[in-house]
Amino acid sequence: MIQVFDEMTAPSINGTSLKGYIEGWSYDDMVHVLGEPTFNEPSGDDKTQVEWVCKFNDQVFTIYDWKTYDREFTLNKLTTWNVGGMENASGFIQAVERNLARTLVEKLEHSLEKAVKK
Repeated sequence: MIQVFDEMTAPSINGTSLKGYIEGWSYDDMVHVLGEPTFNEPSGDDKTQVEWVCKFNDQVFTIYDWKTYDREFTLNKLTTWNVGGMENASGFIQAVERNLARTLVEKLEHSLEKAVKK
C-alpha cells in the first residue's frame, strides 16, 4: 500500500535522488490516485512546483515535476514525473502505475455506462 503524507507529517526527504520516472499521466491523474501533493507550492528555487512524499514497503519516495519553472505547465500539460528515493524505486513505480491504470479503466467503464444509458 502507498501512503502519501501531508506537509505536516512528511518524513525527511534529504538524501533522496532521482530513481526513475512515471510517464504518460497528467497532474489530475496523479491527484486522483495519490490525493493532493504533499508540497503544493513552488520550491524556494522554483525547481519543483508540486511534490508528493510517499511511503511504500517502509521506504520513502517522492514524485515531483522537475525544472518546469511553470506551475501552469505542470498542472495542465506535464505527463512525465520524476521519482526520487534512496533505494531502487521500480516496485514503487509499478505500484503507482497499477493504481493509475486501474483508475483509467474505472473512468472508461463509467463513461461507457453513461454512453449506453443515452
